[in-house]
Order: sequence, then C-alpha cells, then structure tokens
Amino acid sequence: MLRDVQIGVIGAGVMGEAMIAGLLRQELVHPEQILAAAPREERCAELRARYGVQATSDNLAATRWGHALILAVKPQLLGAVLPAMRGQLQDDDLLISVVAGATIEHMASALHHDVIVRAMPNTPSRIGEGMTVWTASPQVSEDQRRWTSAILGSLGHEVVVSDEHYLDMATALSGTGPAYVFLVMEAMIDAGVHMGFPRRIAEELVQQTMLGSVRYAIQSGQHPAELRNGVTSPGGTSAAAISELERGGLRTVLADAIWAAYRRSRELGRPERERK
Repeated sequence: MLRDVQIGVIGAGVMGEAMIAGLLRQELVHPEQILAAAPREERCAELRARYGVQATSDNLAATRWGHALILAVKPQLLGAVLPAMRGQLQDDDLLISVVAGATIEHMASALHHDVIVRAMPNTPSRIGEGMTVWTASPQVSEDQRRWTSAILGSLGHEVVVSDEHYLDMATALSGTGPAYVFLVMEAMIDAGVHMGFPRRIAEELVQQTMLGSVRYAIQSGQHPAELRNGVTSPGGTSAAAISELERGGLRTVLADAIWAAYRRSRELGRPERERK
C-alpha cells in the first residue's frame, strides 16, 4: 500500500520519531522512503544512524519530498513553520498533522492546500500501543485515507471520525489520558512506599495491576461498573477504598480535568489574535 509512497516528516521529535519507528517496525516502508526534518544536525545524524532514514535540517526539502507529509511540530512553532511551507505542496500531496489544537481550516488557510488529515495520537504510540483518532478533509482521496490508516495504524489502534470536533474531545480523553493514568500510578506507588514497600516492589505491583486490569476489562467485555462491583465485597477492603475515593470526589475531579483539557484544546485551535 505504501510501497511507492515517499514520506516526509517535519518535526522529528518524540511523536515524529514514533511514527518513523512504527512504519519501519511494521515494514510498511523502506528507510529510504522517509525524509525527516529536524532543526539540529546532531538530531539528523541520530535519526540516520538509528533508522537508516534520510534526514535534513531543511523543512522545505521534506515538504517537497513527501507524497505524504507528516507534520509533528509543537503548536507554538506553527506560526513560523506553516508560512514557510506555503506553496510548496503539490495539489495531490497528503498532509497528516498531529499538532494539538491545529484545525484543518487553519492549516488549509495558512498553506493554501486542502488535502489534510488531522490526527491525535498519544504517548503509548512510542511502543506501538497508541490510540489515534483522526479525521480527513473532503479532498482526501480513498487511496490517501488508506495511506493514513496504515501510517497511523503503525502506532497502535486508530479510529476515524466524521466530525473534526471529536479531535478536541480525543485530545482531552485519549491524547492527554496517559497523564491521568501516570498520575494515578504515581499516587498508588507512593502510597505503597508509605505503607512500607520498597519502591521497586511497589512499582512492580502497581504496573502489573494496571496492565492486568485493562487487559481483563477488554477481554471480559463488561462495563467497568460491573467489573468494579465484582471485586467489591460488602464491608470489604475494596468497599472501604471506593468509599474514600467517592467521598474525595474522584469522579468529579477527573471529569473536571478532562473538560479543562478539552477547553484548552479548543483554545489552541483558535487564531492567536482571538486568544488574547
């Protein structure tokens, strides 16, 4: 599917590198099909040595190279990156953006180009266990949608949605979601250490508990409330713990955090002049 597709990557940082690694790990492309752009020559040399891909410090070279162009820069850099790219894309080139908050409309206006996919992956993509939600402009062809599915699927799971508004929701839920999980893990580990466990053992207990619980939930097909009720005996330890969590407002605080992330994603998607 991607055998003859040249792929440019602008912004070969954490997520850009994860996409390069995923494509090569799944053997969807050969290293010579990828041209990655990074601002420092040391980083370019690292990418060449690690993956065998081509690398350059020239964003425009990567822009002109790619039949599919992955844009993975930080949101605050878009103001400098997009104007320089304007007019450099061919009419049928595909742009896949993983820039948080940047709307298809904003990028199309800045680039004078409308064949655009907007995607929101998350951190586990670095090990091929990611969750990516994406949507495409009407100008994206069926072949290009298949390219997108393959490229984003190399990061783990991918879900396509029809409405771009879902991308801000995905940013808050799955894109930012690992941060919530890591915070809960940290709190549980610290509690284990406070009780007297060596930190190494507390970390192992919590990590495997998290991993096993998620796998069990997926395989069981049951609603989380059913699973929780199944391990909550009347008057038992789980009941005591859940009572404290509910009294502390865990559900409300977590929901408020997700809504805050959603509002911030919407805010990042507005033109800078409207944020002031």
